[in-house]
Amino acid sequence: MYPFREGSFAVRNGWYVAAFRNELGRDLLARTILNQPVVLYRKEDGEAVAVGGRCPHRHFPLGKSCLKGDAIVCGYHGIAFGADGRCVDIPSQDVVPRAYKIPTYPLVEHGLWAWIWMGDADKADVALLPDLEEIGVTAAGMTARPFYVQEVQGRYQLLNDNLLDLSHLAFLHASSIGTVENAQAPEELVKRPGFLSCRRYIRNADAPAVMAATGRYAGKIDRVTGMDFYLPGFHAGIGDMAYPQDHPEHPGETIVTSRVYHAVTPATPHSCIYFFAMASEDVAGMDFMFDYLKPVLEEDKFATEEIEKMLAIVGENPDELLIKTDRNAVEGRRMLQAMMDAERSAAAAPA
Repeated sequence: MYPFREGSFAVRNGWYVAAFRNELGRDLLARTILNQPVVLYRKEDGEAVAVGGRCPHRHFPLGKSCLKGDAIVCGYHGIAFGADGRCVDIPSQDVVPRAYKIPTYPLVEHGLWAWIWMGDADKADVALLPDLEEIGVTAAGMTARPFYVQEVQGRYQLLNDNLLDLSHLAFLHASSIGTVENAQAPEELVKRPGFLSCRRYIRNADAPAVMAATGRYAGKIDRVTGMDFYLPGFHAGIGDMAYPQDHPEHPGETIVTSRVYHAVTPATPHSCIYFFAMASEDVAGMDFMFDYLKPVLEEDKFATEEIEKMLAIVGENPDELLIKTDRNAVEGRRMLQAMMDAERSAAAAPA
């Protein structure tokens, strides 16, 4: 399905964000991930777990059920399943068949997030998770905070494309965080297995509107903007701003250092879950940014959902007239397609 080859939807063997850690508790949290119903909760000892969200009896959603101890009790007929997926009680009979079980999924709490592995459990390697120091979550002086969770009615690769092509900041977000230099400045790319990075170094340019809105210096500035993509669905963004080198009082001094985190998790073939978080040295400033960035993220959601609507009209394989700034997004697509092709080949190989 667009923009991948027919039969390709999303990578299965990879870590996706299932929730912010602070979302998880003793209340059942239902999510759809990779077209599968999932329920997340904390056991009585505090451990976070992820299990299938469909009762195998009559398909009642287990997310609409309740916890008894560490077991989910189906709200329809009272059939109970432990955190290991095994059925522990069928009230209407004495015998529990071995076939009565629900899936379980590896779930790891790392940074602000709870990460789920929906593919082959024996391939779930925590070493593949982003390094928290590298992305700025645990860097000295930085404070990280979860912001928003959005359900987006558009396929997840549309949001990946959005985040891999930051030239859109100059137009979709022109009134807030973008300037024309986000489209015009040269872009530097770095690629390695499972990772794709872009940077733009903008010199002596107008500050984006957010600088004046926060009461900071709003003259000419130097900026570093970019995004690090940890395949298949996590983006760590950089937005450092400094006085220009020719500033008479503070040449080259940092004005603000911030990091933003975008986790894009496939829900269904035509929808996704979007998690946004931020880290900064300016904790008070993040309180302001929590409100300021809400409409900015709504613009990205709007663009994604409108493109999804257009695809429903024109079909799943529209021609694209690509331009120079598509280079990073196209590279990201190719890397994801290669991961899906490898999964398909492994599945087809003789046992």
